[in-house]
Amino acid sequence: MARHLFVAGTDTGIGKTHGAQALVHAFRQVGERVVGMKPVASGSARTREGLRNQDALDLQAASAPTPPYALVNPLALEAAVSPHLAAAQEGAAVTWEPLDGAFQALSGTYDRVVVEGVGGWMVPLSETISAEEIPKRWGLPVVLVVGIRLGCISHARLTARAIQGDGCLLAGWIANLVEPDMLLRDENVETLRRLLPAPCLGVLPYRLGPSEAAMLLDLDPLG
Repeated sequence: MARHLFVAGTDTGIGKTHGAQALVHAFRQVGERVVGMKPVASGSARTREGLRNQDALDLQAASAPTPPYALVNPLALEAAVSPHLAAAQEGAAVTWEPLDGAFQALSGTYDRVVVEGVGGWMVPLSETISAEEIPKRWGLPVVLVVGIRLGCISHARLTARAIQGDGCLLAGWIANLVEPDMLLRDENVETLRRLLPAPCLGVLPYRLGPSEAAMLLDLDPLG
């Protein structure tokens, strides 16, 4: 199996970055040089250094050794909307060249690159590029982060079907307990264990830090 990974989510706001950070820490804990990457990010803040996205900053902070921000997030967009809308609004071109260049630089330096997508599986990045094309283009197995909340079973099954239908390998999934008071939460997780066509890599408790969450992940299915 390829060493680099793509982290997808069942939706936006379900803890995709948290899952990606946990994976970065988990591989670091077994002695690897690991970097997180967010190729395209909308919802970025203006700083003295330029646009900075918090998810990308979190991935940069989790990585070791620390990479340049421009490689972690080669395309930052300001508006907190779908990337294709933010890019159109800001007159930004979304092309493969800077994304490919950043990934090649990171994959040549680190043992493993954990690439986080945007929102759900099929988010448009421009009029011609869509998020699911990233793992296809770079040959990345996919880890799906499932936000455990009402509706998650259908969202997870549909996303898993789309991942496989697009010709990508679904290598595993992570349950992220985003709603601690959800009714029958554990039963929902067990249902997903039975129905998803990939192993569960771990169940991440509500608001557990990424380095602690890393210790709950089973990396064996990822090679």
